[in-house]
Amino acid sequence: MSFFGLYLYPCNIFYLSIFILYIGNYIAILVCMYIEKVPNRNSPPCVLIRESFRDGGKVHKRTLANISHLPGDLVESMDLLLKGGRVFENFDKDFQIVRSLPYANVQAVLSTIKDTGLDAILSSSPSGKDHKRVIAMIVSRILHPCSKLATVRSLHSETTTTVLGDLLGLGTMSENDLYHAMDWLLERQDTLEAALAKKHLEDGSLVLYDVSSSYFEGTHCSLAKRGHNRDKKDGKLQIVYGLLCNQEGCPVAIEVFEGNTADPATVKTQIEKLMNRFGIKRMILVGDRGMLTDARIREELEPVAGIDWISALKAPQIRKIMAGTPFDRSLFDTQDMAEITHPDFPGERLIVCYNPFLNDRRKTTREELLAATEKQLNKIATALSRKHQPLRGGKEIGIAVGKVINKYKVGKHFRMEITDSSFSFKRKQDSMDAEAGLDGFYVIRTSIEQEQMTAEEAVKSYKQLSVVERAFRSLKTVDLKIRPIFHYLEDRVRAHVFLCMLAYYVEWHMRQRLAPILFDDDDKRTAEQLRISPVKAAQVSPRAKRKAQTKKSEPDDRPVHSFQTLLADLATVTRNTIQLAGKQFDKITTPTPLQQKALTLLNVRL
Repeated sequence: MSFFGLYLYPCNIFYLSIFILYIGNYIAILVCMYIEKVPNRNSPPCVLIRESFRDGGKVHKRTLANISHLPGDLVESMDLLLKGGRVFENFDKDFQIVRSLPYANVQAVLSTIKDTGLDAILSSSPSGKDHKRVIAMIVSRILHPCSKLATVRSLHSETTTTVLGDLLGLGTMSENDLYHAMDWLLERQDTLEAALAKKHLEDGSLVLYDVSSSYFEGTHCSLAKRGHNRDKKDGKLQIVYGLLCNQEGCPVAIEVFEGNTADPATVKTQIEKLMNRFGIKRMILVGDRGMLTDARIREELEPVAGIDWISALKAPQIRKIMAGTPFDRSLFDTQDMAEITHPDFPGERLIVCYNPFLNDRRKTTREELLAATEKQLNKIATALSRKHQPLRGGKEIGIAVGKVINKYKVGKHFRMEITDSSFSFKRKQDSMDAEAGLDGFYVIRTSIEQEQMTAEEAVKSYKQLSVVERAFRSLKTVDLKIRPIFHYLEDRVRAHVFLCMLAYYVEWHMRQRLAPILFDDDDKRTAEQLRISPVKAAQVSPRAKRKAQTKKSEPDDRPVHSFQTLLADLATVTRNTIQLAGKQFDKITTPTPLQQKALTLLNVRL
């Protein structure tokens, strides 16, 4: 016998008949019926069906049936029915999960965009379609970098891979809609960068600037040129872009140049941007030795009041200084830096630094390159004496030798003789000795007065360029994958690069907050205190070392993640669309303790 999906047992037919009687004749008071468990000393509790009613202004209750002998699961089902619930006979049919989509990873990025104020900086009208689409492209670039066409498919309701499109209310759109949003974003780049600079830079602050490049797919973009290819993609066109960051490495502006633009040629536009657009009248510009050259310093930095700079000397300049002012390496046994002046660099402070680790590394690297070059050159020499098709002709031999020299870059240490039928080579010991004399040495140059910045602070500031290099690694390979570039229109390329910079801006802030559960060092103050000298390699804190060794965080002893694996972990917190008895509703997966920790650090409430 069954009743509303409940199976009743013959032994309880008396109680059930009472129950059915009340259901049939007094259906209006069904809501007043309930199950009560009455304690029974050392015996199991007595389970009763009761109803409550009002008589003379007082509430009374009476027992309708004793169901103590019914199975516990049946009692629970009846209790659920009396509370207004339902019990289903065919669970597989009545309960279905219609769809599950990654949820927490999307909320993590969206929350960071809101908390950093980037959504408000993008537009004062967050309900605009282009504003939402730009936000969607930023989030997609962090979670799953891909082409704009693939991004559109990931946002479409039928092919979506996350809840992003639904949360932003994007509706149906095409790749042209994203292109239109990119045009909308590019029109606001100057305003947006000025807002970021106002937030993260101030007068007198340290500004880090570096340049990189990315290869280009196609041949029709006016920005794509052949130049120094940092991606090792021979034959590919490329673009060049310069990134401005504050001293912590937070990006504030990026600019795209033609692919054959030399690094020093990009400096002038950055100075104009910082002073005219951002309104910064005093600054310390930090750039590498290949960018802040003598000509650039003399023509573009020194004439401008309010600009100080920090850079480094190139190897030929160091060699000239060392030849005129020989240094005894033993002087650096007790100290690793010495401040000097030189007539070739009037008005500048030169800080000579010596790093024994760098000395050993350069020595080892040079010997490995020399050995690899000799091995390949010996193969060429052997080819001249082989019986079948021996290598002949000075031109052909020279081409073969040139390929080896260009690959290993140590041709200056070899003396070579080439004829139409012979080839010989020999190491130049004097050249190797001269280079070895500079091993471990580098020289920081700066215009800042000693009263304003010590030698140690100047060296440390120059080494902060490593955070910009880290940004380039994230942009190009690890996270955001700015390359390869498929856009053909110049403005679309600029918008794509700017979009990637904004994505890195969000990622940078996420990393700062998530550092306790990432492999990143979240105790940088202790790490800095452990660093004996800025010349020495940067140290990590004991906490970071323990995280690397144990793969556990402190003090909760939970697994630590990389940034990418943490996002993948958060993606397992899904929004599940459930169908129950013909009705649909959403249910969020319960986060694990580690996932909840990440969400708490990012100020996310699901």
